[in-house]
Amino acid sequence: MICMKPSVYPVILAGLLAAGCQNNKPVRPAQDAGPIAVRVAPVTVRQVHRVVESVGTLFPYDEVTVSAEVEGPVSKVQADLGDAVAAGQVLAQISEEEQQYVVAQNEAQLRQALERLGLRNEDERVKDVRETPEVRRAQADLSDAQQRYQRMRELVDQKIGSQQDLDAAEARYKAALADYDSTLNQTRNLIREVDRYKAVLELQRKKLRDTTVRAPFAAYVKERRVSVGQYVTPNTPLFTLVKTDPIRLRIEIPERMAPWVKEGQNAEVTVEAFGDRIFKGRIWRISPSVDPTKRTFLVEALIQNPDGALKPGSYAKATVKTDKTDEIAVVPLRAVNYVLGSYKAYVVKGNEVQARELKLGDRFGGDIEVIDGVKQGETIAVTQVQRLDTGSRIRIAGES
Repeated sequence: MICMKPSVYPVILAGLLAAGCQNNKPVRPAQDAGPIAVRVAPVTVRQVHRVVESVGTLFPYDEVTVSAEVEGPVSKVQADLGDAVAAGQVLAQISEEEQQYVVAQNEAQLRQALERLGLRNEDERVKDVRETPEVRRAQADLSDAQQRYQRMRELVDQKIGSQQDLDAAEARYKAALADYDSTLNQTRNLIREVDRYKAVLELQRKKLRDTTVRAPFAAYVKERRVSVGQYVTPNTPLFTLVKTDPIRLRIEIPERMAPWVKEGQNAEVTVEAFGDRIFKGRIWRISPSVDPTKRTFLVEALIQNPDGALKPGSYAKATVKTDKTDEIAVVPLRAVNYVLGSYKAYVVKGNEVQARELKLGDRFGGDIEVIDGVKQGETIAVTQVQRLDTGSRIRIAGES
């Protein structure tokens, strides 16, 4: 018959399991055998602060793929796998020659428009459209035509000038007025066009800046995906960066412990690679829902990792000390016997014992919590438990 491991507390009760596997059923003493000498201990109650333990996976605090935003050949690569990079540090350089030509072309176009408005640089703005050069010229032409028309009208009124000259002066005046209105509208349109030129120029300058690829935050290079000479286009992945200080630990907590776990609680984290070294962290994210298949909910702890010792993807064990306090029944671990797929203890009844099936909880040093099976004040055998069963005769050799 194959002895199966218990589904609960395999590590805590490994020794008991081995003992149980050696005995498919308890060994009863022979009919003529004398009482079995056993040591006994009482079932006691202690007050404990509950601790939540779980194993989870480490994740980076942030992970980002840095991609190209402009096209062109890569002229420099200045970071590689494993490098620590600071925020704003140059990772790669894309050839900027073409972008410089386009910027120069847009700047010349903008300067030409600014000169027409009488502005000396792109930071200046038109305060009054009537003060621009072209509008002032049109205004001067209109004033001259208006004066000529008025003088000619006076001459005609005095019977000195001819009607033909008056009509010509009036026509010039109306043409100058129309030209003034047209120039005013064209200048307003030019002001709007200058704003458009500035926007286009700023966009092109951004593209020129984007030829220098920089790290968005302090991180480590997880992957380099570009080489010098490679022609890239917008959205071509160049680097993958990970931020690992702090680092996230995601663990799953049984739903019954939901009231115990709160944001801000301290967490102590250990990783197999570092033995007994303890990393400090705290709970900072708690899932609002329970996984219906596992009956667990997700919790994230934020772990300080200044030296980069903890790596994303590693398994880690978290211990969270909660505010939950309980009074629990405990028995010595050696009083528990694993037999036929269940845990048992042997309660002393006079000079005999009675086998009780136990439901176990957490371990506390050499003791273990009993959720169900025995009660405070009862006395149980703590030695020779592999030889005992209900009805076994005993004599108490001493207390333990």
